[in-house]
Amino acid sequence: MHVLIPYASALAEAARAKMRELSLPHLGGLLAHLGPVWRSEGDEYSLSMPHERALALAWGYAGPDGGLPWAAHAAASDGIATDDLCWGLLTPAHWHASADEVTMLPPESLQLDEAASREALEAVRELFEGEGWVLVYGAPLRWYVAHESLAELPTASVDRVIGRNVDLWMPDHPQARLVRRLQQEVQMLLYTHPLNERREAAGLLPINSFWLSGCGVRQQARPAADLIVDTRLRDALVQGDWAAWAQAWQALDAGPLREAWQRARAGQPVQPTLCGERHAPTWAPAARSWWQVLRTRWAPASPADVLQSL
Repeated sequence: MHVLIPYASALAEAARAKMRELSLPHLGGLLAHLGPVWRSEGDEYSLSMPHERALALAWGYAGPDGGLPWAAHAAASDGIATDDLCWGLLTPAHWHASADEVTMLPPESLQLDEAASREALEAVRELFEGEGWVLVYGAPLRWYVAHESLAELPTASVDRVIGRNVDLWMPDHPQARLVRRLQQEVQMLLYTHPLNERREAAGLLPINSFWLSGCGVRQQARPAADLIVDTRLRDALVQGDWAAWAQAWQALDAGPLREAWQRARAGQPVQPTLCGERHAPTWAPAARSWWQVLRTRWAPASPADVLQSL
């Protein structure tokens, strides 16, 4: 049983305060019973999220930072024939301009339904197809583009950019110039589009840009049958709702981590992977010296300390 937990930690001070309050007995039991066997090292400025790096390893994906083919994988899951094209995930978004910077709000804040999403996609279609790109609808918050120029374009994960200055996450790459121009053209086209006029009249945020991510040619995934990816912490984290995030952690500890702890105590192989904003370590049964066993028994790793180290 391999439990991979994205968004297990955050660097925001409010999140770190919540970590110190969490009661996670089953996670604590696992950390005391198992040993670290692998660790994806990174920092909060990497383009790929730690859980993406860990998942890529579990699935057998290869690629550099910001170059893992998540778009092609998602497109195939949405029923799109990916063939041997190079795909990118195009996420419709609302960019908020302040006096100092432009930030991207969580895409879910658009409350975008299929009809509005398809209308927006058709409005911008010619901008992309005029550059020779393929543009395909997948879901309200998932559009896809395909073009050979995306093959070598590193991009930041959408969740890296939410709530942050978008300029800091645009790649310094020749192909990025076209992406920036398309973002500007989309902004100008949608600024006075009837769709956004109706949305604003209804109290909804306008769609005024997009984010490109996950570029690459589809690779064959080889996920282990016992891999569980539990994303229940994500929504509260990207919204900055730390009370809800703490509640989600409590449910996670009482659910999958409780089962994992029971299996570990029964001598069954268990691997938890905790993914924060920087690192993604994995624990598993491992041979330990008598001193390590004794030290763990008398001074077990604190879940709060482990989470804050991520």
